[in-house]
Amino acid sequence: MDKVKKTAPESGLPAEASLTHTLGKNERVKDLVAECADDLSTVNAGLKEELVSGEKTPGVENALEKSKLVESKVQIASEALAEVNLALKAEVEERHMLEEKLATATKDGEDARHTSLHDSLTGLPNRALFNDRLNHALAQAKRHGSSVVVMFLDLDDFKKINDTHGHEVGDAVLMAVGERLREVTRNDDTVCRQGGDEFLYLLQDIRNLADIKPVAEKIINAVQAPCEIKGRDGNLNLSIQASIGIAIFPNDGSSADALLDCADKAMYRAKREKSGYFFAENLSKPD
Repeated sequence: MDKVKKTAPESGLPAEASLTHTLGKNERVKDLVAECADDLSTVNAGLKEELVSGEKTPGVENALEKSKLVESKVQIASEALAEVNLALKAEVEERHMLEEKLATATKDGEDARHTSLHDSLTGLPNRALFNDRLNHALAQAKRHGSSVVVMFLDLDDFKKINDTHGHEVGDAVLMAVGERLREVTRNDDTVCRQGGDEFLYLLQDIRNLADIKPVAEKIINAVQAPCEIKGRDGNLNLSIQASIGIAIFPNDGSSADALLDCADKAMYRAKREKSGYFFAENLSKPD
């Protein structure tokens, strides 16, 4: 006859799952022991009745005594197993509680980190996260001989929106612009809210500088698309213009601060000339 193949115990289970599994097995053993105790009790009752009604023999009396002893031991084992199960159940509940606390603490930590690195209004990366990614991009560019592009974007006449329609409309415009910038951002690039109505855009691993203009034009077109905002006096259909300054590593600077400074100056030149975007390399040329 073929031997029954035993299944190896499950491994790699989380502590709580392993304890729960063990508790389940113990509960089944407890039920089995309880059944055995009931069966022995029934047998003992039958033997006792037989002794009372029939002839007493030493063999039957000895068997009854031994059976009673076994019944007592089984009962003690059943009670002990019940205590073990209670302790296991308490351990499972405690571990479950600890895991919930750990999950909550982990989520709180992740939320706090996300908050510290993202703008509270638009949800975009903030300047701290942008600087980190810019410095990383520069290190990679220096190692591989590639270019890094920084764009400094400012919304034209944004102050008039706040003054005319209120800050709630202004915030709604900023959130809409932030979402549009997020939609046009390539997977490897980063857009952040610098503060106020200023945004920064990081293009990494640029090998063909001719690709920069289409990206700038795409950003401008996305920003200036009609924007319907709910205002105090009804819906507003606003069109926001943007000015972008563009600085390129290594031509316009070898550090993050130098690139951002050049991009900032180029942005003001674009705003002054109403050209949409302006390259920092042309700053030395007269207006």
